[in-house]
Amino acid sequence: MSATTNIAITPGDGIGPEVVNQAVNCLALLRQRFKLDLDWHQFPWPSHHWHQQHGESMPADALEQLGAFDAILLGALGDPGPVTDHNRYLLSDSVSLAPLLQIRKGFDQWACERPARLLPGARQYLADDRARDIDMLVIRENSEGEYVSQGGRLRQGTPHEVATQIEVFTHFASERIIRYGFEQARARAIHRKQHDETRQFQTLDGRVCDSQVCLVTKRNALRYWGDLYTEVFERMSLEYPDVATHHELVDAACMKFVQSPWAFDVVVASNLQGDILTDLAAVLSGGLGVAPSCNLNPTDPTMPSMFEPTHGSAPDIAGQGLADPTAMLFTTARMLDWLAHKDPTMAAAGHALFEATAADLAQHGGKRRSTAEIGAAVCARLNA
Repeated sequence: MSATTNIAITPGDGIGPEVVNQAVNCLALLRQRFKLDLDWHQFPWPSHHWHQQHGESMPADALEQLGAFDAILLGALGDPGPVTDHNRYLLSDSVSLAPLLQIRKGFDQWACERPARLLPGARQYLADDRARDIDMLVIRENSEGEYVSQGGRLRQGTPHEVATQIEVFTHFASERIIRYGFEQARARAIHRKQHDETRQFQTLDGRVCDSQVCLVTKRNALRYWGDLYTEVFERMSLEYPDVATHHELVDAACMKFVQSPWAFDVVVASNLQGDILTDLAAVLSGGLGVAPSCNLNPTDPTMPSMFEPTHGSAPDIAGQGLADPTAMLFTTARMLDWLAHKDPTMAAAGHALFEATAADLAQHGGKRRSTAEIGAAVCARLNA
């Protein structure tokens, strides 16, 4: 393995290249400031433009090329517009977003982490002052479940058409994502103690714990995989007596995310349900414009993990310099922290980028600024 940490940068579509440019500017400053042995290479794919030129979103050997890197930093995928051009080259979401699933599955990025923390300066959508205490980590199973793309359509185009969509849940994948949730809960409790912060969660038998894992299913209607998840969860909880546990049905979880999001610590959910819950959690913590996302392979560090902001390609504002790069910068910070497994110095660089971005958000949150202005302000803090 090369001593140099190499990042594959894929700007993608719409506002993706604009926010990625700001991340690259920050990476260049951090490389110099922390003397990082860090390099990166930008790819023109996957993208809408590449598909228009080549008839596919990325080349056949894309995974082989990306596999040579330590991490993938992606901007956004989807039709870049402009939306006013009715003759533009159109792709369905199932085509334009397909590379995301290919990359996740190709590198077994089985855990999707999306932190939801309401930082100073971020928009507070809930009037309750307790919303300031929102600090949860939603962990989504990323390798199977509802997104295995198995099924088909019979008698297509006729009144008798039948569509099937198969869900696949294995004990192996269920166990590893639930165990990962417990491990992250413990790690978060340790981190809080190190920073003289405390949170308390009560168990059903009255004990008080420093961390908590909430399992989300729909086992009352989807009983087979719901029971599998629940049985694994209950059995595994015996190995983590220091972690409080509870279970929510997904509809109740959505309600409680809005009603009392500050009551959650770590949440574990299936692919589809986690996809929905993470977007809801992002809004509760300030919106998609400040929400990072990580697609991780925690079991094999030789495989690249992929980091992307939660927001989409926003074709309606692409090319106008209006996109907020904050989510991209927070995502880049988490990528650097993840890469500390190869080079511990990366953690300090990631922390510096997080603090600079958070400080900028606290000072200017809600103020309309251009993409370049926000990026320049964060760079100025990194240079200070």
